[in-house]
Amino acid sequence: MEPAPPILLEPQKLEALRKLIDGSRKIVITCHLTPDGDAIGSSLGLWHVLKALRKSPRVVTPDMPPKNLADLPGASEILVFSRNEPMVKQTIERADLIICLDFNSLKRIDRVGPIVEASTAPKVLIDHHLDPEHFADVEISKPASSSTCFLLYKVLREMGYGNKVGKEAAECIYAGMMTDTGNFTYNSNDPELYVAIAWLLRRGFDKDKLYQRICNTNSESRLRLNGYAINDKMRVFGDHKCALITLDRDELNRYRYERGDTESLVNVPLSIPGMVYTMFLREEANYVKVSTRSRGEFPVNLMCEQYFNGGGHKNAAGGEFYGTMDQCIARLEEAMPLFDQYLPHNDKDDHPQDEKVE
Repeated sequence: MEPAPPILLEPQKLEALRKLIDGSRKIVITCHLTPDGDAIGSSLGLWHVLKALRKSPRVVTPDMPPKNLADLPGASEILVFSRNEPMVKQTIERADLIICLDFNSLKRIDRVGPIVEASTAPKVLIDHHLDPEHFADVEISKPASSSTCFLLYKVLREMGYGNKVGKEAAECIYAGMMTDTGNFTYNSNDPELYVAIAWLLRRGFDKDKLYQRICNTNSESRLRLNGYAINDKMRVFGDHKCALITLDRDELNRYRYERGDTESLVNVPLSIPGMVYTMFLREEANYVKVSTRSRGEFPVNLMCEQYFNGGGHKNAAGGEFYGTMDQCIARLEEAMPLFDQYLPHNDKDDHPQDEKVE
């Protein structure tokens, strides 16, 4: 396999970003709804760097980060919109600069979106998702990057801020790189990724302990929930080479669900030989959260764009369905025959591991 082409950054955009940071003091950093390791890792990593530059940054999230990320350095300082709407609104309105990480559209930050849009502060986008919305004054969008954290690492180093990346910032940035590649088991063939890992590790954090905290610590209720989901709630549509897992609110409450408990559940059915794509539907308060994964050339991003108000990467995408769980399942069953055209003709076709998008 040929090595991945280098991710090239435009010098003029880096210079524009430097000028915005130099000219700002109150800087808001925000990331997408239901933030994952890449969203929180990039936000906190940048937060530490801006603090080292003697700025006054704040990280704002639309809702609560998952419990497994609560021990990342600085996580206790995050302002959560769903917990303190007035404070978040005031913080954004007073900002000199807003930096948006790990999302490509303002709708991905839910009710925080209109507040950010209304702000007169300059806006910066640093992201690795396809098709950015072009709402930012400076847009650094690189879909070839395995994670926003890896892209942020490159941005910081090429801007000359590498000496401001200390142990805590490095740990946060590494956390996002690790989680968005399944601990470097997919979408991780870029040799430069491992150069970045070595550089970050020299800052002195313990990657093995970090992995244990984030990826290998489970509550009893989480294990039971995932076991129930696989044993009782997984359906296989053999003709369409699709597997579906659903969990409604009653089931989530029965197993004392906490944010992050179903992380990576959507990946499990792809271990079944011949399975081409999977979907996990989780019922939220007023919508159904949709997560999808696929192998090879099957474009789950198109399915999410056309049927579930979402998008993402070819092999990893997500969205939201505003209706009941039964209606969402019916929507999937409507889409499956139309997407059979993308199924491989040979079950032995290549099936690279898939990216993570939450």
